Amino acid sequence: MSYTVHEVAELSGVTIKTLYHYQKIELLMPERVAENGYRYYGHKELKRLQQILFYRELDFSLENIKNALDNESDRLNCLYEQYSLLKAREQRLANILRTLEETIQHEKKGVPMSKEKLFNGLNQKEWEETIAYQNEHLQKEYGYEIDTSEIDAEVMNPKASEAVEFMSFMAASLKNGVSANDKSVLDAMEKHIKFMQQDMNIDAMGFAAQTRFLMTDDFHKEMMEGQQTGLSYYICFAAESYAAK
Repeated sequence: MSYTVHEVAELSGVTIKTLYHYQKIELLMPERVAENGYRYYGHKELKRLQQILFYRELDFSLENIKNALDNESDRLNCLYEQYSLLKAREQRLANILRTLEETIQHEKKGVPMSKEKLFNGLNQKEWEETIAYQNEHLQKEYGYEIDTSEIDAEVMNPKASEAVEFMSFMAASLKNGVSANDKSVLDAMEKHIKFMQQDMNIDAMGFAAQTRFLMTDDFHKEMMEGQQTGLSYYICFAAESYAAK
């Protein structure tokens, strides 16, 4: 069964002008064009339009949508990927709505909202953008990337604060000439590893191995060296000293 442009527009809610534009950029071509110039779309084209609209809900650009669909031979896999992305967005929006509802209730009662809850759900996007550059490096060098759809900003923020505190202490110790074997440095190392162990299976030897990797990986090494020259080596030596205890 074929559908005219007007019928497709009515079915999908997409304007006729948009459908013509999709044809112009070869994102969605009609099944056939009649001699009188009328465009007709089949069920295959309707399914492609559905996928286009799923991607539009995810804020994909038309160029990226075209690339995604042209390079995805399996419609079912594509749908699963879109479902995963939209489900993650649903969760983020649910968190934002929950914060908004609580804010409204506090405002109605004239009761100040706690600072811990004030920004719940609102900093997810910032974390995704922060990790995007790191993912580009990981994908290029190791064929791996961090799944940002699973990131919970409420969980990440305390981790980031602890990591900043640890790195700042280590950088200051290095700058002040404190030995990597000093008790204060090893105590800080122990505290940092115990914090990581709350949700990660890692021991002193594992952390030492991790620091050796970070010392040799250009992306992560530059991040540490930018904070304090020699910091990547200093942390690695301290980690190995602690692991040898």
